[in-house]
Amino acid sequence: MTQAHTKGIDMLHGSLWTQLPLFALPLAATGILQQLFNAADVAVVGNCTGAHGTVAVAAVGANSPIIGLIVGFFLGISLGANVVIAYALGRGRAEAVEKAVHTAILVALVAGFAGMGLAELAAPKILELMEIPEEVFPYALIYLRIYLLGLPAILLYNFAAAIFRSTGDSRTPLYALFVACVLNVLLNLFFVLVMDMQEDGVALATVLANMAGAFLLLYRLSRTGELIRVRWRHLRIDRGSLRQILKIGVPAGAQGAVFSAANVVIQAAINTLGTSVIAASSVALNLELFLFFIINAFGQSCTTFVGQNFGARQIGRCRRILLVCLGETGLVFVAAAGLILLWGHNLLALFNDNAEVVELGYLRLEIIFVAYIFTVLYEIMCGYLRGFRISFLPALLTIIGVCVTRIVYVLFLFDETSTFASVLMVYPVSLAATSVLIFALLVLYRPGHRYAHREHRHHAA
Repeated sequence: MTQAHTKGIDMLHGSLWTQLPLFALPLAATGILQQLFNAADVAVVGNCTGAHGTVAVAAVGANSPIIGLIVGFFLGISLGANVVIAYALGRGRAEAVEKAVHTAILVALVAGFAGMGLAELAAPKILELMEIPEEVFPYALIYLRIYLLGLPAILLYNFAAAIFRSTGDSRTPLYALFVACVLNVLLNLFFVLVMDMQEDGVALATVLANMAGAFLLLYRLSRTGELIRVRWRHLRIDRGSLRQILKIGVPAGAQGAVFSAANVVIQAAINTLGTSVIAASSVALNLELFLFFIINAFGQSCTTFVGQNFGARQIGRCRRILLVCLGETGLVFVAAAGLILLWGHNLLALFNDNAEVVELGYLRLEIIFVAYIFTVLYEIMCGYLRGFRISFLPALLTIIGVCVTRIVYVLFLFDETSTFASVLMVYPVSLAATSVLIFALLVLYRPGHRYAHREHRHHAA
């Protein structure tokens, strides 16, 4: 069995300069479409609920860090499935691929329902800790409770998508998500304009759309003729596969959750600055995340490409993947950031045309995009290390560089005299620190050099 047996991109041969964008761009589009779920919610409640619009936008936006914390952790575990399956494909182990695929599907279902139950119980307390303004709190709680009902579907979609991507197929998840995204927009408009609902309507639309996307991918997996086909009678947990998925996925999930946990602390500080600032931060977040998903897509691409080539013992190609990913991501970042800043005011007004909200939102974009220079370095280097199944140390350094820095900054440097701009400066400071730490790990560990020498000794023996 080789990569040629799958319908995805051949990651083991050919030009990386063309293969990586062909894989990464559909992956970036998938991330952007996922963000459009939230963006559609914000846009509809911001423009179709009259005087309630700013409060509704704040209610939806205040939940973004919480949702990111919960979903981000489980997405990291799905990345573990991606690496395990990609490595098995590179090694040519069909039985290991089958076991990992079926284990991943069951993990998604079990974790989805367990996470939903725990999060529903904790939802009121979490929102209280975030110091959400009194006029926003009840609407934010309604939105969060309904959104969490779709958590099993979110996890199932992302684990299924990870399975497809491990074979080099980043387009099938994109097609399924496109259908779900269109459905989400239509249902948003139906529930708000026809059924006269507000936050509850857009949350319900998101749940139903997520269920549709998950069903489409699961149906495709059950019908494919590839090695990754899901056969219902084979659904069971394989302990070896589970152990490898968790070994890589839990640290990666913790790494993603740390970002979100620190952002919850920052969001709590932003919430004390008033409803207009909350709304501005929310609409700007929707735009900046478009750029983040492009960067993150190249990071995930680096992980998947390195995972297969590491499995095939093509260590030299692994090192080339790192360099090409850094170069291409840098070019795309400069182009995308420039376009968003050029049209920033107009884009922000699509979500909420309040002049104060637009100006504050643009201020956030300017500061965050400076921080994203370090995000490019951080994401690609972490993706490279995870491809070699090195996941714990990047997660640990992320906790130090991101979480500790941001929490200390907010707790000790934020007070009643702080401005929106001063709070946002925590992003470039923390991401710069994290990039330095990850770079030091890469230089000290040198996985490409280390494994290349191991292979040389193995062949010599």
